[in-house]
Amino acid sequence: MQDDRAGGGILHHEDIEVGKPLMLGRTTVTKDAIVAFAQAYDPQPIHLDEEAAKASIVGGLCASGWHTCAIMMRMLVDGFLGRAASLGSPGVDEVRWLKPLRPGATVHLRYTALDKRVLGSRPDVGISKVLVELIDDRDQVLANWRTNQMTRLRVPGPAPAQTSSGKAAKAPIASLWDDATVVAQPYPDLPFKDRQTGETTDVGCHTFNRDEIVAFASQFDPQPFHLDEAAAKASLFGGLCASGWQTAAFLIRGIITTRQQASAAARARGVGLATYGPSPGFRNVRWLKPVFVGDTIQYRTRVCDKVDLKSRPDRGLLVSEAQGRNQHGEIVFGITTQMLVERGR
Repeated sequence: MQDDRAGGGILHHEDIEVGKPLMLGRTTVTKDAIVAFAQAYDPQPIHLDEEAAKASIVGGLCASGWHTCAIMMRMLVDGFLGRAASLGSPGVDEVRWLKPLRPGATVHLRYTALDKRVLGSRPDVGISKVLVELIDDRDQVLANWRTNQMTRLRVPGPAPAQTSSGKAAKAPIASLWDDATVVAQPYPDLPFKDRQTGETTDVGCHTFNRDEIVAFASQFDPQPFHLDEAAAKASLFGGLCASGWQTAAFLIRGIITTRQQASAAARARGVGLATYGPSPGFRNVRWLKPVFVGDTIQYRTRVCDKVDLKSRPDRGLLVSEAQGRNQHGEIVFGITTQMLVERGR
C-alpha cells in the first residue's frame, strides 16, 4: 500500500497494491469479551460455559465466529480503513472459521488485495477483492474472509459512455417472502436425517436505534457512516446506518434463540434432539441496502441443501439461505449459512 502524502495521508483506490500483504494490528482476546458478545448475539454453550464447551466438539470455550468477524473488522478499520477513503463493502464472498479463537489468544490481521478495478457505473469508485486473515502468535490462520471493498478514487476518470454493453442485468435476489412460501414454526434441534430442504422459518425481528448502532460501531466497526450523522449524510449511504456485521449479528441471535426455545419445548415432550454446531463458516453475504436508525428488520431462513460429509460420518452439513427485510418489504441482507448437525440414528 502506497502512502498518499499528497492527499493528506488518506489512501485512495490508486494506492492499493495488488498482491502485497499488509500486517495490521495486534489484540489479545479475553474470556469476558467472548462471553459478553455471546450473551448479546450468539448464546450457545460453547461460547458461554467452560464446562459445556469442554464436553463439546470444540473442546473448550471459544469465541463465536461472528465475534471473530467483529474483531477482524475492528482491526481492519484501525489498521487500514480508518485512513482510507472507504465507501463500505457490498458483501463478503466467503468466511471460513478454521480454528477456535480461545481466551488469551493474541492475534493480528493480514490484508491482501487480490485484484482491483474501477466501477463501470461510477468512475469515482473503485472496488477490490481482498483476502483478510486472522493469525495467532504461532502463525496459524484461525479465520479468513474473501471480501469486497469499495474505495474512492483520488482522480476520477471520465463518466462512462452510455452504450449497450451486452451485459445481462444482475438478477434481483429471490425473496424468502414470496407469496407461495409456506412458513413453519421454528424447528428444534432435530437430527440431520430428520431435517428437510425447503423448511422455512421466521427467526425474529429487530428495530435498530441510534444508540445501539453507534455502540456496536464504536466497539467493532468505527467508520464515520456508522458513528456520525453529518459524515454519514455525506457518504454513499446518505444517513447514519448500522454496520453490516451488526445486521448479521441480530440474525444469528434470532436463529439461536428461536432454536433454543423450540428445543426446550420439544425436550419437554420427550422428543430426541441432536447436537448442532459448530459452523465452518458462511458464504454469499450481501448487504443490499443500508439499515438506518428506526428500521425494523425481519429475519427468515430456508434450508436449501443437506450435504453428507465423508470426513465426519456422524454429522452432516445443513445449508440455509437467510435474509433480512425492512419495514418497506425491501431485502436488505442475504447470507448462506452452514451448520454441522449430528446425524442421528
